[in-house]
This record gives sequence, structure tokens and C-alpha cells, in this order.
Amino acid sequence: MSKRDYYEVLGVSKDASDAEIKKAFKKLALKYHPDRNPDDPKAAEEKFKEINEAYSVLSNSQKRAQYDQFGPAAFQNGNAAGSGAGFGQGGFGGFGGFGGFGQGGQGFGGFEDIFDSFFGGQGGRQSSNGPQRGADLRYDVDIALKQAAFGTEMEIEVPKEETCDHCHGEGAEPGSKVDTCPDCHGTGQQRVVQNTPFGQMVNVRTCSRCGGTGKIIHDKCKKCHGSGTVKVRKKLKIKIPAGVDDGARLRVAGEGEPGTRGGGHGDLYVYIFVRRDPKFAREGSDILSEETISFAQAALGTKIPVETLDGKIELNIPAGTQTGTLFRIRGKGIPVLGAKNRRGDHHVRVTVSIPKKLNDKQQELLREFAYAGGETWVGEPKSAEKKADDSAVSNTKKDTKKNKKSVWNKLKDDLFQSLRKVWGDFCWSWARLKEDL
Repeated sequence: MSKRDYYEVLGVSKDASDAEIKKAFKKLALKYHPDRNPDDPKAAEEKFKEINEAYSVLSNSQKRAQYDQFGPAAFQNGNAAGSGAGFGQGGFGGFGGFGGFGQGGQGFGGFEDIFDSFFGGQGGRQSSNGPQRGADLRYDVDIALKQAAFGTEMEIEVPKEETCDHCHGEGAEPGSKVDTCPDCHGTGQQRVVQNTPFGQMVNVRTCSRCGGTGKIIHDKCKKCHGSGTVKVRKKLKIKIPAGVDDGARLRVAGEGEPGTRGGGHGDLYVYIFVRRDPKFAREGSDILSEETISFAQAALGTKIPVETLDGKIELNIPAGTQTGTLFRIRGKGIPVLGAKNRRGDHHVRVTVSIPKKLNDKQQELLREFAYAGGETWVGEPKSAEKKADDSAVSNTKKDTKKNKKSVWNKLKDDLFQSLRKVWGDFCWSWARLKEDL
């Protein structure tokens, strides 16, 4: 490997502090770790080796002094950092130790573990003898669609750890003796020097004797048994805003676990899950519902009641409406989160219902409707012709009946006329006879 200036490799000045060098190394190691560069892992591997070589020298005060005086030549001829020794065949077992690259050894298993080894237990991310912020908590709630639409207030009961009110988080009985841990001298940490391919590394770990508290408690608190915290179920009132969506997260500051060594509480995150509504489906700020109308209503038009989030309204269905027609009711959807007086729309999809059974009257009316349009239906392929034949037969019968009636009437008329004539002749003859007598 070419010998670039180690300060240049890490991007720091020659008078950089140890903290600045550590920070620069962490940033570059994360950036160039092969696990994070799948497109060009070989180039990342070379860069990563260079970064580690520079850090192994500059993080050690003795080696840094030698480097400042003699440059890279101080570490040639087999010295630890001269050519990145330990990456090839020994020590870390090839680059495979850093997430599976190469062919050797067990290594560290992953890039996060590298920092655990270099900086001690917590990856150098936070010193365990300083204030420790409490852990965040999660709480899930289920709400109805209308609650999500218009917002709601609810009370929840969160199981959590709270600072013991008997010992005030100290873990010892009030007034009892508490000594400083002799192993870590009250820091809560132990420093262990390790020999590595980079040279001597200082590994900082949580003190095994005091558990990181820095104190030796002789008389533990009777309520929390020395932990400094107790389990409680805390009741909290939360306000869910109007328009909240499924899976949304609300942050309740300071309601997580308590911190240690003067650290603050973590936060509580409330995750909102909206139950499926039997009537409405949600699409963003819009809602969708289904309505069914009859064939007659679709053909002739009608008005139907529709249930909305705000209650029932009448929806006008025009004549000729088809199945699948979508009607929009403006401003009756979900309020837009964070936007005052803005709401989505309510969409109504209409389905035309075809009856499975008809009574005789309904069938006759539909046949008449079909005849009028010249239509046929399954099971009656010649219905139009049959109708015409039936009509012709009916007309013939009517004509025959009418003709019969006409003949009878004529016979009656002829008979009546004959009788009138006979009666008239009789009356005239009788009158003549009386005169002759």
C-alpha cells in the first residue's frame, strides 16, 4: 500500500485532538466498510485498510509521536502498522473478519463490532459513566375510522419503569452507607489494555463489580431491591388529531424509561392502528362506500339514503344509471391532517341488483317490456313470432265471434220484419171483413 500522510487519510489536521481523530475514523470506517459498498467491495476494502492503518498510529500517543518525528519510515521493517500487517494472513484472519470478506479467521463479525472493540463495549457512542438517557417506549392503540377522521382523546395505561420514590433512584435504603466502587473508582468503567495487530488498544468496559453504577450498596432499597426503579402502570391521556392515518406515530416526550446518572427520561411513541370499518373503505383523505339499487330504480331514476361519516344524506340517482357508476359527495371524506377546514370526498359506487325470482305479474310486465323492444330471452327464442301468432289467433277468434253475432242479428231483424208484415196484413183483412158485415 502506498504511504499517504495518515493525517490526510483521516482528513484531520496535524494538531487534531484524540477526540477529533476518533470521530474522523468512525465516520470514514462506516463510509468505506465493504458491507456498505456492495458495488465495489474491493476498492472499499483497500480504503478501509488504509483508514485503519492511519488510526492505529494516530490514536496511540507514543506511535503518533514517532510518526510525527520520522514519518511512515518509523513503522517499516515489520513494525505493526508499517504495511497494514495483520490484515493479510494473521491477526484478524484476513478481511473476512469484517463482515465476511476474504478467507481467514473469525474477525469481529460486522462493522458495528469493530467499534465495540476499538472504543469499548458501546462502540464509542456514549460513555457509560456519564448521564444516560432512558430508553424509549412503544404503545399500540386501535381506534375506529370515525375516531381517526375527527380525532379523539383517550386514556391509556402504559407499563413502564419509574424512578423509585423510596430511594429516589439511588438503589440504597435512605440513610444507609454507600461506598465508591474500588475497582472503577466511581466511574462505572474498567479500562483493559489489549494487544492487537494495530498495537496496544484500550478497551473500556462496564465495571463488573458495581454494574456501571460506580457505587457499592450495602443496604439495598426494600422497594426497588437496589435497581433504583420500580415497575408501574402509568395512566396517560393522549390526544389523537383529526385525519390521522393507519400506522401513524405520536410522540409523548419524557414518558419513556427513566435515565441513569442524571440522564433524562426517554420518550413514549404511540402507534395508531385504525380498525377496518364494515361500511367505509379509506383511500387517503377520501372514503368509499357501496350502495345497491333495483333494476327499476336504475332505469327510472330515484333518490336513496346514503350513510356518511356525518350521518345520512339523500343521493340523487339519475335514470339510466349503470352498475359500477361512481358518485362523488364533496367534502364528506376524512379531514386532511394539519389542514384546517379541508376534507376529502365520499365516493359511492352503485350496483344494480337483478332479481333472482319474479312473480307472475312481474314476469308478464317484463315480457311486455321485452316485446316492446323486440327483445328475446333464454328459453323463449321465438317469443316475438309466438306473440305475433298468438295475436293473429286472437284476432281470428274475435272476428269469428263478431261474424256470428252479425248473422244472428240479421236473422232477428228479418224475422221481426216478417212478423210485422203478417200482423199488418191480418189487421187490414180484419178491418175489411167488419165493414162487409
